Amino acid sequence: MNLTLHVWRQKSPADEGRMVQYQVTGVTDHASFLEMLDILNEQLAAKGEEPVAFEHDCREGICGSCGFMINGEAHGPLPHTTVCQLHMRHFKDGDVLYLEPWRSRAFPVIKDLVVNRGAFDRVIQAGGYVSVMTGSAPEANLTPIPKSVADRAFDAATCIGCGACVAQCPNGAAQLFTSAKVFHLNMLPQGQPERYDRALSMVEAMEKEGFGTCSNYAECEAVCPKGISIDFIARMNRDYLKAKATAVPKTGASGG
Repeated sequence: MNLTLHVWRQKSPADEGRMVQYQVTGVTDHASFLEMLDILNEQLAAKGEEPVAFEHDCREGICGSCGFMINGEAHGPLPHTTVCQLHMRHFKDGDVLYLEPWRSRAFPVIKDLVVNRGAFDRVIQAGGYVSVMTGSAPEANLTPIPKSVADRAFDAATCIGCGACVAQCPNGAAQLFTSAKVFHLNMLPQGQPERYDRALSMVEAMEKEGFGTCSNYAECEAVCPKGISIDFIARMNRDYLKAKATAVPKTGASGG
């Protein structure tokens, strides 16, 4: 299989980027998309050219580190699939492919197809934790959780933080990611002490990072490799509004 690739090349955050055309040859349809890029990089290295930088780790659709736009679609044309799990059998010999990094003000480009997703880390740091007593771990079975609740919480917890939802959203919104991180804890008994503080803190952290506003395009759900539902956004908004309505106003120090 021979392909024509138009790849975004950018040396550093301070440099201007541009699309560069490459021909990659000898790709088997059994290869994954990242393996195809490995072949391209081997061919570039053999010619003394700088390889294309792209991020990856497990290559099993678990870690969320890989991810970029393929012909304008986050993770490419196959639903519920990360780039590392996308195989070349879904493309044809002679195809022309355009590869670009996630496009979001909150995800600045580091190099080529690699972006800085530290904004996601800061959103999680704002409230992605639960209170626990110090000492030995409690017996898990002592906290009964209805199966329907556990299943729904697990649906949210499957988020791998890849950033596809932000990249595909016309507004660059991060509500799907944030709601998944809020509600996999908010639905469980262990998450109740911080429930409303969590929603308030994480939503405000999300807004501080410069993500856009959700207007229900549902593009995020369409490209999410784990198929996370936008229903979680509605749940998060409900908890956020309740937290805002019941928040105790902060007062300044009184004069002496």
